[in-house]
Amino acid sequence: MAPTLYILYNANGTAFGKLSYGYKKLTSSADKPVCAACEITHGGLRLDENTAWKEAKTQIEKEGGMEVKQLHRDELGVDVKEFVEQAGEPYPLVVSGDTENGLKVVMNKSELGSCGGDAQKFVAMLRQKGVLES
Repeated sequence: MAPTLYILYNANGTAFGKLSYGYKKLTSSADKPVCAACEITHGGLRLDENTAWKEAKTQIEKEGGMEVKQLHRDELGVDVKEFVEQAGEPYPLVVSGDTENGLKVVMNKSELGSCGGDAQKFVAMLRQKGVLES
């Protein structure tokens, strides 16, 4: 089984969750995004992934030999949810690995925020952290 890179959003995937996120996004400051992972993958209030993220995701999957899964807080499997709770990190969050060999936090909320919504900065940080080869 190939390792997985989990992009964990700071939002719920329900219709109410999306409305709540939209409200928080509209009323928050640009320097403190509600969900830095959403900024990277969707770029604002879009419901579909942006082109830069689609390209970056393909790059991650090919170079890293891993599957990329993007999940909202309410979509996590038991193993991933328990890991996140034990790690004590707030959402959004990036986790890698698999449930058989172990999971690890790859990027926390502030590291995701430092990408500034830029998918290529996200990929560069994955390289810097050794998740992708340089």
